[in-house]
Amino acid sequence: MSASSFGSRFIVTSFGESHGTALGVVIDGCPAGLKFDENLLTKELERRRPGGDLVSQRKEEDLPEILSGVFEGKTLGTPIAIIVRNKDQKSQDYEAIKNSPRAGHADDVWQQKFGHRDFRGGGRSSGRETVTRVMAGAVAQMLCKQLAPEMQLKAYSAQVGPHSLTEADREKIWQQDVDQFTARFPSAQHERVRELLTMAQSQGESYGGVAEIRIKGAPKGLGQPVFHKLKADLAAAYMSVGATAGVELGAGAEATQEKGTAFHQESQSENYGGIRGGISTGEEIFLKVHFKPTSSILDIAKKGRHDPYIVTRAVPVLEAMTWLVLADHLLWQRGDQV
Repeated sequence: MSASSFGSRFIVTSFGESHGTALGVVIDGCPAGLKFDENLLTKELERRRPGGDLVSQRKEEDLPEILSGVFEGKTLGTPIAIIVRNKDQKSQDYEAIKNSPRAGHADDVWQQKFGHRDFRGGGRSSGRETVTRVMAGAVAQMLCKQLAPEMQLKAYSAQVGPHSLTEADREKIWQQDVDQFTARFPSAQHERVRELLTMAQSQGESYGGVAEIRIKGAPKGLGQPVFHKLKADLAAAYMSVGATAGVELGAGAEATQEKGTAFHQESQSENYGGIRGGISTGEEIFLKVHFKPTSSILDIAKKGRHDPYIVTRAVPVLEAMTWLVLADHLLWQRGDQV
């Protein structure tokens, strides 16, 4: 299988299956001399880890093992390899559906495409694969914080089924610890969201939702203006995450209903989402990512270990993918001018 690598300058290659021995990532292109923050790596893995309230009950420690590329606390400029070992596989849970494709999953299309697949937990199509992205994203975050220390990033749930954030909620985002709210939905409504998802979990139901990503302090000039526009690489990064259904930048779909004379006003620069001509403007970057309801529903959900709402655990993955794109373009920017 090809196409397991992402990035142009900061290149990551993901490997491993949901119920295999381990999952891991190889990072190539990270400069030497970067201070390697193992605490940050562990923290980001903890944020993605299953086994919490209202998410999959698969209990994995996800303790990272750094195999190469780091010595005496700094990167060597050589490929960085990191793995986490799988310890809580329940492969027997999938024997019954070995020859019965699950609705909404990739079981049948993977079988048709490759002729041979690992059906245990979805194999490589499982959300478990995202642990490799989070490891790579943590290293990318270390690099970004060194190259652009003013830059900040925050992702969160903006819609959980019928519940949506208010503008007042959004105004407080940068002061909130998103992880302290049910479903990473930073609103006083989060207890109503808890009730909704608790009922969904017991009934084998699931909900879709929307995540929002905000980047503050990004340098001007990130992004290549033709085939690697910053918005294009961010959209590709987000759409590569399972269960995503769409990406919006700035005003997004609302822009299609506007007159140009109203939309293109200097006072309305937030409509562009911090990117014009595919290049960052230095203003806050704002994107939305839409997610379909989790595919495992009814009896499959009741018998297995599944999430009634996937965005909760997608938030750290979206952040990781954002850091990967930003690291790539920060390195790329170094060669834009003599």
